[in-house]
Amino acid sequence: MLFRTTFLLSLMTVAGIRAQSTRQPASSPVSTPKLVVGIVIDQMRADFLYRYEKKYGNGGFRRLQKEGFTCHNTQYDYALTATAAGHATIHSGSLPAVHGIVGNDWYDPGRAKGVYCVEDTSVRLVGHPNALPGRFSPRNLLVTTIADQLALATNFRSKAVGIALKDRSAILSAGHSASGAYWFDSRTGTWVTSSFYQPRLPDWVEAFNARKLPAEYSKRGWKTLRPVEEYTESTADDQPYEYKLPGKSASIFPYEMAGPAGAMFELLTYTPWGNTLTKEMALAAMKGENLGKGAATDFLAISFSTPDLVGHSFGPTSVEQEDIFLRLDEELADLLKALDSWVGPDGYTVFLTGDHGVMDVPAYWQAHHLPAGLIDPRQLSQALNQSLLDAFGPGDYVQMANMNDQLYLNHALLREKKLSVSAIQDALLERLPKIPGVTDIINLRAITQANLPDSQLSLYKNSYHARRSGDLQLIYQPGWFVGLPVGTTHGSAYTYDRQVPCIFYGRGIRRGETHRSTSPSDIAPTLSALLRMLPPNGTTGQPIGEALQP
Repeated sequence: MLFRTTFLLSLMTVAGIRAQSTRQPASSPVSTPKLVVGIVIDQMRADFLYRYEKKYGNGGFRRLQKEGFTCHNTQYDYALTATAAGHATIHSGSLPAVHGIVGNDWYDPGRAKGVYCVEDTSVRLVGHPNALPGRFSPRNLLVTTIADQLALATNFRSKAVGIALKDRSAILSAGHSASGAYWFDSRTGTWVTSSFYQPRLPDWVEAFNARKLPAEYSKRGWKTLRPVEEYTESTADDQPYEYKLPGKSASIFPYEMAGPAGAMFELLTYTPWGNTLTKEMALAAMKGENLGKGAATDFLAISFSTPDLVGHSFGPTSVEQEDIFLRLDEELADLLKALDSWVGPDGYTVFLTGDHGVMDVPAYWQAHHLPAGLIDPRQLSQALNQSLLDAFGPGDYVQMANMNDQLYLNHALLREKKLSVSAIQDALLERLPKIPGVTDIINLRAITQANLPDSQLSLYKNSYHARRSGDLQLIYQPGWFVGLPVGTTHGSAYTYDRQVPCIFYGRGIRRGETHRSTSPSDIAPTLSALLRMLPPNGTTGQPIGEALQP
């Protein structure tokens, strides 16, 4: 009996030793932020961080850069830089070739009609008496987003909300599983949504609309934050190539907002009040949805659309654009203070970037002997049609021209005439490159054969989606685009359209900077690494590991 007892005790001792030797030290729980806030500034070119740096306060852009992690060389890795594609790329970590949002619009040859990026006839507009205009959802987005993955990772306990003046910006940021996406309806001056998200407006949105802030802001007009003579980073006020806002005979401060309500509210979006309204709606969403107060991490996507509207109209070197960014800096400071108070200074993580850049107004460059210009759309169209008529005889060879600088060909007619896409390309190459500013036409159906530098070729490949892109891509000289002599635009593969800011800030982010090449498609996988979850399912980007605390 003694031997037996001793033997059992020995076994128990050995088992205990083995258990102790194989037991791993308990790992400390991962501490994630209560709230992730994504800030996208529409048409924020990278240099705007530095162009106005001396005039920014300490609580907005400077705070993010000083206390966060800045990527100084962030460029989109696709060619067709547009609002919808940018927001889809930022929030999915993917590329148009994968996520399918190849532009704000594209053409559907099967239905012989254009497609708006977030159109969805199966839903209705919520918050406006006419439910037909504005039937939008994220169904055209073919991949998941950061917010979708966060919902999957938390068994759908997390909440996500998207806020923007533009419907496409709010929807493509919020993703498929969001609690809601809300955008501004200038017809009524109220915020609306889609039945894809909600059958009716939540009480907090109704309460926010009842405050009638657009009417209040409109009464205040738009005056410069500083004396106009201090805007030394800009051209003189009132340039001939600047757009004249309704009711104005010149593009000059101050701007008053008057007229019918719909026109007045539309005009409001072209002023700093558009950013103020967006910030206030975002804060209302944060409180109304109780974001950051639950057990799971929540997500708030905010897109400031006004800089894009102003940039298109006046150009990035205008007094108007400088004033927009100086005032936006103050809005960001207010937003960060509100987040400090709501979830605590260490309770949230922020990223800030732009959905695309912008080309300066060509006339401004020309005045300083820089190579730039405009391509007359009528001349381009006439040359295109005449080239095909001369080469192949009468016929409608092109179903849709110049959508995303692409041509969608009439394949039924090509089959009938036994013509290939390459034959059409060759015919156009005889004449179109003779138009100033046009440099090449590439066959997207055989893109690997394009005579482009490898780096540029990859950009066009990353923009190409077989079901949504056209057959031929027109390529223009740097500094040139198809347009009229007022305002400017974006959408090219050149650095002024592709390079944007990228800043991470807050919980889990270390202070620092990098000058290595990064992309907005890296933002989603970086946040996924921070949140210890799978990245969105179409992700092509890589985590920016040096931005994360060990």
